[in-house]
Amino acid sequence: MMAKYDEPLLIEIEGEESIIPEGVERKSLNIPNLSEREVMKHFLHLSQMNYGVDTGFYPLGSCTMKYNMKLLERVARYEKALYTHPLQHEKSVQGSMEIMYHLERLLCEITGMDAFTLQPCAGAHGEFTGMLIARAYFESIGEGETRREVIVPDSAHGTNPASARMAGFEVVEIPSKEGRVDMDALRHVLSERTAAFMLTNPNTLGIFEREILEISREVKKVGALLYYDGANLNAIMGKTKPGIMGFDIVHVNLHKTFGTPHGGGGPGSGPVGVKRHLEKFLPVPRIEKKDGEYHFNYDLPHSIGKVSEFYGNFAVLLKAYAYILKKGKELERVTERAVLNANYLMKKLREAGYNVPHPGRRMHEFVISLSDIKEKGLRAMDVAKRLLDYGFHPPTVYFPLIVDEAFMVEPTEDETRESMDAFVDAMKKIREEDVEIVKNAPHTMPVARVNEAKAVKEPILTWKDIVVE
Repeated sequence: MMAKYDEPLLIEIEGEESIIPEGVERKSLNIPNLSEREVMKHFLHLSQMNYGVDTGFYPLGSCTMKYNMKLLERVARYEKALYTHPLQHEKSVQGSMEIMYHLERLLCEITGMDAFTLQPCAGAHGEFTGMLIARAYFESIGEGETRREVIVPDSAHGTNPASARMAGFEVVEIPSKEGRVDMDALRHVLSERTAAFMLTNPNTLGIFEREILEISREVKKVGALLYYDGANLNAIMGKTKPGIMGFDIVHVNLHKTFGTPHGGGGPGSGPVGVKRHLEKFLPVPRIEKKDGEYHFNYDLPHSIGKVSEFYGNFAVLLKAYAYILKKGKELERVTERAVLNANYLMKKLREAGYNVPHPGRRMHEFVISLSDIKEKGLRAMDVAKRLLDYGFHPPTVYFPLIVDEAFMVEPTEDETRESMDAFVDAMKKIREEDVEIVKNAPHTMPVARVNEAKAVKEPILTWKDIVVE
């Protein structure tokens, strides 16, 4: 359970009387005049009212909110990494370049790709980069005017169609069949106009696309590219590779799969890998090694150009590099534990009466449908809010859109059996509780239920917009 304080903004706290002589004190500096103790207490209270992966169970489906090892934070704060600057001459940052060079090769090994760029600063940024590479490829072979369509399944992440559209493509959506790609629908839309098929495997339902080799053959048959959204790489890492499945382009979320904070906890990183026939289109500069030294190569005439101001989020790259080196061959164990945890939790919730659409096992995550509670006047959001009262961060809700009242659960490899059992117990209790208790939750949080539509339409983006009485 999180702490709950009536914690005012610092500007609302009455400060001590100033001891600075009249005429010397600045009148225009609009900051509170507070003692060190008051400031410390304020921020400590805010931290106690916060929730994160260090605090408790964080089953945010599709996000892979795994525990971030503190060792990685110490590595990122190492002064020889912390006090470098991207504008330094490359001779003075050979160590940083060596790390990026080797990280690219480790990602190639993990995904089955032939070359990588570390520039993209988020997953969607990686998708956009991948789509720009696809466009450049077809333009180079004289098919830029005809290859105008990118296919996505209806279970795709929302950023997939957005990234394809931003890169200038038309988006074609196909339906799912029993939770997987509908092969007949795919064959129907594949044509000489198809540039790429964007797919997550396992998909957002946590189901492995077992016909992936057939999917690859059908896509390649019309001369199109197969794009891998790496959001769910945590489910196959060390067991298989997108390259083996036939994918041509891959983006990897370092901030999900490789132990670096994301969301409110830190910046993202979405490196993009490609097969050999697409390597020349990767962003500049490429890091190359010659005569024992590392160099940035900008002389790549077919490159799509830069997609980031410099070379990527280096602190995130460094943490991911350390994570991979520390895990080594145990990356396979990460996958095994993530899949085991998800299936254990899914089985327990099914036994508790919750509906998981489509039979069979899942990979690293699963989706519950809470459509049955609508007859009580409740929705998935109500259950999510009530979970807060039990001390749990709720799962992702209303995604994917193909599941009514979706509740998307991903425990990751780090959760213990005890914490998952406690989550199941809370879900059981909520199922039996009085409707009004659930509908008006949360009851113990610092902030109660808010008008979310109004919050979106009339956002308060700065403390200056708050009226202090």
